[in-house]
Amino acid sequence: MPREILVTSALPYANGAIHLGHIVEHVQSDLWVRAMRMAGHKVHYVCADDAHGTSIMLRAEHEGIMPQALIEGVWKQHTADLSDFGVRYDHYSTTDSAANRELTYQIWRALEKNGHVESRPVKQLFDPERQMFLPDRFIKGECPVCHSKDQYGDACEACGSTYNPMDLIEPYSVVSGAKPVERESRHFFVKLADFEVLLKSWLEERRAAGGLQSEVVNKLQEWFADGLRSWDVSRDAPYFGFEIPDQPGKYFYVWVDAPIGYLAAFKELCESKRGGLTPLDFERFTRVDADDTELVHFIGKDIIYFHTLFWPAMLHGAGLRMPTAVNVHGFLTVDGAKMSKSRGTFVNARTYLDHLDADYLRYYLASMLGPTLADIDLDLKAFEERVNSHLVGKWVNIASRCAGFVHKHFDGKLAEELPAAERARYAAAAEKLAACAALYESRDYAAAMRTIIEVADEANAYVAEHAPWVLAKDQSRRDELHVVLTLALNYFRLLTIWLTPVVPATAVRALAFLGDAPDRFDAALMPLLGHAIEPFQPLATRIDPKQVAAMIEASKESLQVSSNPSPPILPVEGEGPKARASASPGPESRVPDPGSSGPGVRVPGPDVISIDDFAKLDLRIARVDVCEFVEGSDKLLRFELDAGELGRRQIFSGIKAAYPEPSELVGRNVVFIANLAPRKMRFGLSEGMILSAGIGGNSLFLLDVDPGATPGMPVK
Repeated sequence: MPREILVTSALPYANGAIHLGHIVEHVQSDLWVRAMRMAGHKVHYVCADDAHGTSIMLRAEHEGIMPQALIEGVWKQHTADLSDFGVRYDHYSTTDSAANRELTYQIWRALEKNGHVESRPVKQLFDPERQMFLPDRFIKGECPVCHSKDQYGDACEACGSTYNPMDLIEPYSVVSGAKPVERESRHFFVKLADFEVLLKSWLEERRAAGGLQSEVVNKLQEWFADGLRSWDVSRDAPYFGFEIPDQPGKYFYVWVDAPIGYLAAFKELCESKRGGLTPLDFERFTRVDADDTELVHFIGKDIIYFHTLFWPAMLHGAGLRMPTAVNVHGFLTVDGAKMSKSRGTFVNARTYLDHLDADYLRYYLASMLGPTLADIDLDLKAFEERVNSHLVGKWVNIASRCAGFVHKHFDGKLAEELPAAERARYAAAAEKLAACAALYESRDYAAAMRTIIEVADEANAYVAEHAPWVLAKDQSRRDELHVVLTLALNYFRLLTIWLTPVVPATAVRALAFLGDAPDRFDAALMPLLGHAIEPFQPLATRIDPKQVAAMIEASKESLQVSSNPSPPILPVEGEGPKARASASPGPESRVPDPGSSGPGVRVPGPDVISIDDFAKLDLRIARVDVCEFVEGSDKLLRFELDAGELGRRQIFSGIKAAYPEPSELVGRNVVFIANLAPRKMRFGLSEGMILSAGIGGNSLFLLDVDPGATPGMPVK
């Protein structure tokens, strides 16, 4: 039965350009929306810029403009970039809108009325130079656990520990470089414990219904281990956002009003259709018993908690419906590594569009995306080869090889009928491709693309077997030629229909060539016969490696330009809407760039230590006897080490992203800190720290030793 669905994408932060990491998010959701519409469902598709927070305020101040002027300019850039990538939202708003303010206040007052809000004093770090309280991500210092330098105030990227910013050693403000001082302020909290039973039930219901991936639900169980704590939802002035009603100088934390922005954008869409031929009823999608509609979110895996714990709790607490599905995807890497400005692989959407066709990247991403949280790698060589082979060589090639013969010998018209054998061939191909509807719906786009290419191979094999260029030379075989060309071009049409959600702009041109414009998958059930086609025009050209090289070079150049006086590159406040860009997170996307941090920002270098300080470390060689995944953790591996005279050691190390096959590490030697104080973790006792080189995530490399070193040997 046809369904009615409201679909949203995670909100890009209004503090910078759309880049290829964002494009993963928006293409995945746009593709799903297009496919569901072609399957006969009614889909409403909205998004917005996330426009609040400290970073917005500080960048606007740096540019000498009001925050509203900043977010208006960014909104124009974002909407243009997304549109040129074929992402077609029904409405694209901003979280600074009047509709979002009204809806945020409505939900907040309902939470207060229902007893889900509390307030209490909290101690925070305060920048005495800028006279502002500092969000966790705006404080850096030495990790209190592993003593790595320049770690954020909420978590260490070196060892994976989480902590209170008060625990940092020698903290400093990322905004001014000043040493923060401790101050007290009254904050407001949503009592998440009120919703614990409900959330556990909702998570399992959504898992069973296919609305949440099992790996997401399993990860979320960690949050219930010690009970859900109240969620701090307020921030102190100065802050750019919505002021909390009746609380002067107190503002909503961005993660309160950002997800509400989904509903506010939809409400604006409903208002725009009021009195029209197809009005939309906002309440049909938001009331708690809205069983005849669905609410589906697409997000990156870095913002799971906000969408699957905080957001549904807020909705239920305010008497509104909870999401039907939250579809989570992984990060984007380029050539197997984090997007890098220095290497030119941190590519903005506009830079890509200046050099390459948007449909090419849409197809490549579709061929890589599945329904799991696995990261997606943009292998630039594979990207080039896949586009050239699949789109040009296997799909477009069918039309380019056959169209000229139809115009030359049959006045541009397809045959009126197909013999039984050809009809059977077409029916078999149509039936095979019909399975793609379910694959699209389950977000297994990679499997859908494999099916489409299999049929494309069948079509090309048919053309090669019957060789129309040979038949055209024999006047007596004109009827046979007409049949071959007609079936070949119907293969092309069939493939085009099923590729339409993926490469919409190219598909429109392909269907115009056929003189056809189907908007449903079921149009593919019957072949196109006795139909006039247009003269063939090139639909897609092969990627020249020089185009890719030019795009990379342009990305490097844009970095050089941006290193001149420019807005400060500030860390994001929490793992919030601004961190939701789907690029693999790392220092290059979050740490201030010394070349563009602006005047007054002091970024300390490594502290100098004495030989006596170094001598305090007892570094030893150990052999890995056991290395395995840790159930319930997406970062840790558990090691059992043979440390020679020191005996056996168990160590938990946050390097899972870098070593997805832990069994491969068994038998190799590693270097570890033997005299680090044991750390009690939820998974067990960690007795040391294994050393590795790199910047984090999947860019970590265990240190190796020369042959002859044995377990227990000291490192000098």
